[in-house]
Amino acid sequence: MKKIDVNAQALNGEEFTELIRDYASKPQNVILRHALSKTDILTTVSDSKNRVEVQPNFSIEIKTLPVANQKASGRCWIFAGLNVLREVIAKECNLSKFELSQNFVAFYDKLEKANYLLASIIDLIDSEPDDRVLMHLLVNGVGDGGQWDMFRNLVVKYGVVPQSVYEETYQSSNTRYSDQLLNSYIRQFAYEAQKLTHEGKDKKEIDILKEEVLGKIYALLTNSFGVPPTKFDFEYTDKDGKFHVENGYTPVSFFNKYIGEKIEDYVSLINSPTKDKPFMRSYTIDYLGNVIEGKLVTHLNLPMERIKEIIINQLKDGNIVWFGSDVAAYGDRTNGVWDDLSYDFMSAFGFDIKFDKAAMLDYHASAMNHAMVITGVNLKNETATKWKIENSWGDTTGEKGYYIMSSSWFDSYVYQAVVMKKYLTEEELAAYNSKPVVLNPWDPMGTLAD
Repeated sequence: MKKIDVNAQALNGEEFTELIRDYASKPQNVILRHALSKTDILTTVSDSKNRVEVQPNFSIEIKTLPVANQKASGRCWIFAGLNVLREVIAKECNLSKFELSQNFVAFYDKLEKANYLLASIIDLIDSEPDDRVLMHLLVNGVGDGGQWDMFRNLVVKYGVVPQSVYEETYQSSNTRYSDQLLNSYIRQFAYEAQKLTHEGKDKKEIDILKEEVLGKIYALLTNSFGVPPTKFDFEYTDKDGKFHVENGYTPVSFFNKYIGEKIEDYVSLINSPTKDKPFMRSYTIDYLGNVIEGKLVTHLNLPMERIKEIIINQLKDGNIVWFGSDVAAYGDRTNGVWDDLSYDFMSAFGFDIKFDKAAMLDYHASAMNHAMVITGVNLKNETATKWKIENSWGDTTGEKGYYIMSSSWFDSYVYQAVVMKKYLTEEELAAYNSKPVVLNPWDPMGTLAD
């Protein structure tokens, strides 16, 4: 076993004394210590000198429906995906207010993820619990998060319904404990399935155990989120006050009428400038998915300038954009602004939290963790200066729930954008459709938006 060289690396008395002396020699530490005792760090290091223009004025702006609220759940990717779809339906039906049921999609996502994970555990049945792949799957378990292709798989297989048909429950908006229960079932299955294997039991016994566990999980999901509808009528009043009723839908027939093949127009682009992922290549992630028979999670890696060009072209044509980013850094969530230039960590602490984008990915300093929708951009000489974002955190922050992102923040912390195929060149589309490079399950591009 390798050990750290104690003599060379231990924090000794002389070094500790030097730390104290160096700290005391800098008068700004006293001021900073006083400030931090009463104020949060971001407020303390706020710097208005380079702050992005926060007035909600954009040269390209798509008027969209009121924001939704994912509450205490990690379903942002579902909210963002349904926000894209609802705009299509709202335009066709002349609606000023409309939501699709996020709970409906999330119900089947949890069920499919559970089945996917149980099948993955069986695939790795001979692995030790500390095998890196198996351990990664068990530690992460079934959560709320996801990616675009996972969303696509769900709506194609199960369809969509209006929120009025399948409303939120307390559990759907507060998923912590139902997730804990679900994952406890799955981890017990991993233990019991491996025990059966070690005892030389037939694989059929493991499959029977899997079905028993799925039954418990289905009951948990149904009790927590409600019985998903199989038939419904679509009733709505349009902008002109005219009432409509369309009878006899199933979730799939409703999806097929209003969306259908349009869902296949979208592809996922990523910006991962790391050495292991050359641009103009297609990538997928091992053991990442929900619907086993569905489309692989697939990304085309492109330079950020090209991704922004494609996004802007899509916005110019009046189409909003699903995207994924790291919202953990430089965020003013009260005023609804993400801007790295609005905070001066260097003067206060002598270092910044942002460094080279590729290095932040390689060294686990940043990765995608939240999905939203781009609805506008401000251009000066065809260069983006700020972006308008539709979030899913309710309407009490930002501009009624809409946020602003600075151009520099966008470049550093946006990792994924879902765009229409028609905006890609033939070469780019061919690269997307090529056999994808398979990345490790723990690759940063496999993180889930929640």
